[in-house]
Amino acid sequence: MIIDGKALAKTIEDKLKQAIGHLKGRKPALAFIRVGEDPSSKTYIQMKKKKCGEIGILSVDRELPEETTEDQLLDEIDTLNADPNIDGILVQLPLPKHIHTHNVLEAIDPKKDIDGFHPLNMGKLLLGEKSGFFPCTPYGILILLDHAKIDTNGKHVVIVGRSNIVGKPLAALLMQKEKGANATVTVANSATKNLTEICQSADILIAAMGNPHFIKADMVKDGAVVIDVGISRADGKLLGDVDFDAVASKCSHITPVPGGVGPMTIAMLLSNTLLSYQRSS
Repeated sequence: MIIDGKALAKTIEDKLKQAIGHLKGRKPALAFIRVGEDPSSKTYIQMKKKKCGEIGILSVDRELPEETTEDQLLDEIDTLNADPNIDGILVQLPLPKHIHTHNVLEAIDPKKDIDGFHPLNMGKLLLGEKSGFFPCTPYGILILLDHAKIDTNGKHVVIVGRSNIVGKPLAALLMQKEKGANATVTVANSATKNLTEICQSADILIAAMGNPHFIKADMVKDGAVVIDVGISRADGKLLGDVDFDAVASKCSHITPVPGGVGPMTIAMLLSNTLLSYQRSS
């Protein structure tokens, strides 16, 4: 069964649009900060802004030149932190090499950190606290699994990839002792010995490396659930980390690329923005 993330994201966005349409006074607002002219960053922001406009979230642009210093960027963030009409702040990554990403992410007010990358929000996630924000891609994966009625309780989840954006926070979410989680989680990486055998042991295999078609059919056991987070571009096509054509016939459930996890990431970004607005009201 193919898990249609695009359709689920549309359902979530329609509900958000309806909720925002009933709000009195100002609408939720999300500030986008981009430093430099990276084409991919421009594209990602355009996609997110388009979705904001469709559901009624206001977009605020801060487009800064490549030579912007770290202090200048931090000053811009401070201004947005202090603005009561801004509910979320999104700094598009990657940043130019002369700017320290961790300093920038730490500067964002945790109450406006709708990406969920601030150390305070990451700490709350690890502790099982729900008063912060969950990172959007891991959050979207949890919603996808729940929607597909995939039971994670006691299941062995193997996550291939250990990034701060997906692998680590997703592992923390899935190991929590609560409904929709309570899994036994293994986090693997490129240095993992016997990686094929470890992947074969997974009830739920999540690929999040950014390595196109890395996961082959012999790495997946029959009846497993496969979630493909990776996205790469080759010859004008978007490719996932999973060799979809070879793997799909072995799975009970699988997400496609595109149309799987990607749309859910944006839907959760919008959801977190409305949540921030509601918490500040």
